[in-house]
This record gives sequence, structure tokens and C-alpha cells, in this order.
Amino acid sequence: MGETWVLMKTAQTPTNIAVIKYWGKRDESLILPVNDSISVTLDPAHLCTTTTVAVSPVFQQDRMWLNGKEISLSGGRFQSCLREIRRRASEVEDKEKGVKIEKKDWEKLHVHIASYNNFPTAAGLASSAAGFACLVFALAKLMNVKEDESQLSAIARQGSGSACRSLFGGFVKWIMGKEEDGSDSVAVQLVDEKHWDDLFIVIAVVSSRQKETSSTSGMRESVETSLLLQHRAKEVVPKRILKMEEAIKNHSFESFAQLTCADSNQFHAVCLDTCPPIFYMNDTSHRN
Repeated sequence: MGETWVLMKTAQTPTNIAVIKYWGKRDESLILPVNDSISVTLDPAHLCTTTTVAVSPVFQQDRMWLNGKEISLSGGRFQSCLREIRRRASEVEDKEKGVKIEKKDWEKLHVHIASYNNFPTAAGLASSAAGFACLVFALAKLMNVKEDESQLSAIARQGSGSACRSLFGGFVKWIMGKEEDGSDSVAVQLVDEKHWDDLFIVIAVVSSRQKETSSTSGMRESVETSLLLQHRAKEVVPKRILKMEEAIKNHSFESFAQLTCADSNQFHAVCLDTCPPIFYMNDTSHRN
């Protein structure tokens, strides 16, 4: 291999909005949820993450920039995604550049990652979901990973739980799974984006400030202190998932809207039932 070449791949991944929400993990390190969830993937023309990944023998370490500012890749979630993708990497050849990367070479080569969100980050619009989904998908393209989207979703999940759902368009279900290693906790597409093409989603950003309580710490506190969360996961969500799948299948907006609002209200009730209570709705949200 030459010493000055650079190979690059770019991916674009939309964010998703949960209609049956994921809140609470049964395994923190593998990011395994306490219940199934369903989301709708938004149009990438409006809300998305664009990520370019590059590999070169001149790169001395893995580095990443988010919205133009360098961020650390030392966190466990980034490392999990990088490790799992590298494990699945295949041979890559670029005859035009005279470059051939063997499978074993990926362990020694470093990557540079540039990611950009065209919407507010950490403000409740699932920026981490779009971000990690895009990161995993772009790296998989760069390293010629053979897994399909559902298999890749199990890797993206280890970066951010909701990221697994952003690898598909349309309506997506994240199956909580039962295996301890998380191998069956994957996302599957229920219907594609053409299924309900007269459904439009309006997002009103009432505040672009970062949340006071991160989703990660909020979930942990809810799992530890909220009895309502336990009841919701065991008794409410399984029935609600079935009803939501039926509403989506039949284009029943009345049922879809009722279930979405009920689940959103219960999510905020769980937050209030958490000790200390968590407040994600602001004054503008309450007035509307």
C-alpha cells in the first residue's frame, strides 16, 4: 500500500421520533431496553446527520469532529461502535488509487470522522440517534462490512439506543429481545416511507437549549426509582405496541394519534414519578 492515500465515504441518516417510547435500560453497557418501541423516521431533507469517514495510513489516531468542533472518541459508546465495525471489516480495494486494504489491516489503520447535524444537538430531537446510526452506516461502507441494516442496528444500538431505529425509513420497531448478549435486540422495519405518504409531521422547536437532564442519566434514575416505569414496561407497552402496529397498518390516524399522545403523556408521568423528578416539558409545551 502507498503511504499518502485517503479513502472516504459519506452517509446521511435521518432522525426518528418515537410514537411508543423507549425509556429505561435493563443493561447499561449493551444498551438493552426494558420494552419494545416504535418510531417514525423523518425526511432526511429536513432533519438529518451527514457523516464523512476517512481512512489513511498517515492518520496517527482515530479523531472526530461534530459540527466543526473536535470531540473525544474515548467514551465507551464510540469505542464499542468502532470495535464492532472493525471486527466485521472486509477487504477493500480501490484500483483507481492503487490501494488494497486487507481485513487484518483495519486493526492498525485509523479513521477521521466529520459529522454535522442540521438541527439542534441534545435538545430532544434524537441527535444521538441520527449521529450514531450515521457513524455506523458510514464506517460499514468504508470498511466493506457485509451485514444488513438490521444486523448493523445492533451495533448502532450500542452507541445510542434509538440509533438502531434510524437505519430504516418509514415506521420502525426496536425489539427489546431476551438474550443476555443483546443479539436479538435489533430494529426491524414495519412499513416503508411510502406506506403512509399523506402523513405529515410538524416539529416546533420551542427551545434549542441542551436538556438539563440527559436521557442516559434520566433513564437510569427512572429505572432505579419509578414504580410506574416497571408497570408501564410489563403491562402497558406490550398491548400498546400491538394496537400501534394495527393503527399503522390500517392508516388509522385517530387511533395512531390517541396512542401516540397517551404514550407521550405516560412517558412524562414516569419522569415525574422519578426521584428526583425530571422535567422535559417547558412552559411553552404546557400551554400548547
